[in-house]
Amino acid sequence: MDELVDFAIDSSRQENVTRILDSAERLFRHYGYGKTTVADIARDLGMSTANIYRFFGSKTEIHQAVCGRMLEMSYNMALSISRLPISASDRLRQYVNAQFKMTVEVMLDEEKVHEMVIVAIERDWHVIEKHVDRIHDIIADVIREGIAAGEFAEQDASAASKCFGAATVTLCHPQMVAQCLSKENRAMPDDLIEYAIRALKK
Repeated sequence: MDELVDFAIDSSRQENVTRILDSAERLFRHYGYGKTTVADIARDLGMSTANIYRFFGSKTEIHQAVCGRMLEMSYNMALSISRLPISASDRLRQYVNAQFKMTVEVMLDEEKVHEMVIVAIERDWHVIEKHVDRIHDIIADVIREGIAAGEFAEQDASAASKCFGAATVTLCHPQMVAQCLSKENRAMPDDLIEYAIRALKK
């Protein structure tokens, strides 16, 4: 019986957390992170500000959680691509292209979302670092499979993953994508991806 009560409490809490994050993300996207207050989120949900603070200690914590959800989408996309029944090279190509597309469409086309991401990056939050580490792990696994299949040269897959990420960061990092997108003297996405993949084969 106690377990059922605990489950109901956990379920109710998660439902409230989800509602708060949904509202916050909607308001951040519409008004911008800087112009949105905890009171705005509470008003949007028809609850008191004090009730919001029962679940999050500050607007910063809410923002972290919203960004965490966005990064989880990126992680799940990378994980899904890493499991496709195609060559390691093709999986890496698909991942970087998909991440580039997501960065352009979601983080840059929507100016207010871009603001949210930039604030998170500039504050050097642990959620960003954790995401980078998880992506490196996925890429390292793909590289290991490529090595085992004779597709890539023998090498330290973990180190190679970090190097691959650094080589393609201008296609994945929102600030770098924003700066390089319209510059004619920068490498084209496909050229950069192919260059990084060739490096794994040498």
